[in-house]
Amino acid sequence: MTAEELLKVEEDIVFTLKNIYDPEIPINVYDLGLIYKVDFEPDGKVYIEMTLTAPNCPMADILLSDIKTQVAKVRGVEEVIVELTFDPPWDKSMMSPEALLEAGFL
Repeated sequence: MTAEELLKVEEDIVFTLKNIYDPEIPINVYDLGLIYKVDFEPDGKVYIEMTLTAPNCPMADILLSDIKTQVAKVRGVEEVIVELTFDPPWDKSMMSPEALLEAGFL
């Protein structure tokens, strides 16, 4: 893949993540600040490091499955690996300005 093609796939992955919503909070996982890192490799592997709003989130399995399924549909993606971490723990300062506004924090 060329650098331009890699960038396009990365943009498509972020676009996809911005269309996946936390089941309990009507804000997408990207703007909510749950996605810490997205690495796309030329071999088609995507590594996503993310967190949850709470370690005991009852919707964790559904959310992780949805992320894997949707990102796997992006053209150029061959494999999706999602790593869940709670270091650092999520807090509202990780939200985008748009998400803060939507949640009523601004």
